[in-house]
Amino acid sequence: MDSRAAATLVISAGVIAIVVGLLILAGGLNWFGTLPGDIRIERENTRIYFPITSMILISLVLNLVFFIARRLY
Repeated sequence: MDSRAAATLVISAGVIAIVVGLLILAGGLNWFGTLPGDIRIERENTRIYFPITSMILISLVLNLVFFIARRLY
């Protein structure tokens, strides 16, 4: 990978991080973490949270992004 492609990849990752951060700040991702399959156990003094479905979704999206990045560069 040449330096120009690496710079483009880093800039693209930064822009994506900013967009996701703004979505989180604006409340656009309130549904994330409350998907069916995310296990939440709340007792009097204990909270246990297993975001299984959310982590599978993140894994699929990141795999798709890296697959596309490998094809383009």
